[in-house]
Amino acid sequence: MKVTVSVIKADIGSIGGHICPSQRLTEAVLTHVKSQGKDLLIDTYISHTGDDIAILMTHTHGVGHEAIHQLAWDAFIAGTEVAKQQGLYGAGQDLLKDSFSGNVRGMGPAVAELEFDERPNEPLLFFAADKTDPGAYDLPLYLAFADPMNTPGLILAPTMAEGFRFVIMDVSYTEGDRVIELNAPEDLYAIAALLRDPERYVVESVFSRATGEQAVSASTSRLHNIAGKYTGKDDPVMLVRVQKTFPATGEVLAPYALGPYVAGCMRGSHQMPLMPVPLNSGISYFDGPPVVSCAAFSMQGGRLTEPVDAFAHPFWNTVRDTVSRKAIDMRRQGFFGAAMLPMSELEYTGITEKLAALEERFRVRSE
Repeated sequence: MKVTVSVIKADIGSIGGHICPSQRLTEAVLTHVKSQGKDLLIDTYISHTGDDIAILMTHTHGVGHEAIHQLAWDAFIAGTEVAKQQGLYGAGQDLLKDSFSGNVRGMGPAVAELEFDERPNEPLLFFAADKTDPGAYDLPLYLAFADPMNTPGLILAPTMAEGFRFVIMDVSYTEGDRVIELNAPEDLYAIAALLRDPERYVVESVFSRATGEQAVSASTSRLHNIAGKYTGKDDPVMLVRVQKTFPATGEVLAPYALGPYVAGCMRGSHQMPLMPVPLNSGISYFDGPPVVSCAAFSMQGGRLTEPVDAFAHPFWNTVRDTVSRKAIDMRRQGFFGAAMLPMSELEYTGITEKLAALEERFRVRSE
């Protein structure tokens, strides 16, 4: 059976600043999806990561289907109305266009979609990140799908021996989707050369070279490219199929134990470690640190099991302790040097106006 899994996520309002959405807001989104989507969807799951609401949907209508995207957009509008009534911070923040135009891509919300022939057993991971950008997934995907030091299945499993094809997008290019396809292991160094710059080059999708099946779909939208100014971080989502011809669940999860430094945190302007957190976690320390959650599902006939919280295991408590220490150490450095993002990322913030004003006050000393 060919099934489509779509996840669409947006920040449409939160309690106490950037902590988390309210229960009423979440219920409004769920009620709209359940009532208006009953003839469109097979199944759905609503969750939040930080202050973002995510709508996960299964259906048979394919990727980019207008009615599916309209359903999510209208659900976010309904949630935004509740956010306004409750005086939540940032009501409708990620809805950057005034009206729906057929597809939510380029309108603010993060989108990831997979269409595939369902296997007899179909394990699926849904990742959602907050206070960071799409490049946060680059290193974990590289390690999970290209590095045998992380993924022994690349040398132990015959179905994975041919490697994987990475589709990488240049997200700084705004005239269209500028992408490159590179194969691991042959193009390993080329993949690494691009992914060293996660603010520009983002893994959009990954495919099995043995079967041609898609394993990964990740959102790639940069909000500042849409709005022309800083409006919040991009808060990406990702879907990953696992097991059999793909890496095992544990091989996909393992890279998050690194707590890699990524763009984000308060005002989206710093380098901070990525913390794997339980489902429906809020935001705290300096509007951060950047967080990622993972809900694991099995699926049959497009119907989802209950979600299993992949980062709730006691192992991840030690990782969170390490990430907390890294976050404190980096944030102590404040605005200085590597603690803050490069000017290419800050050019959408007020610091450019400050620097422009200072230019007039510089002078060249005479001999």
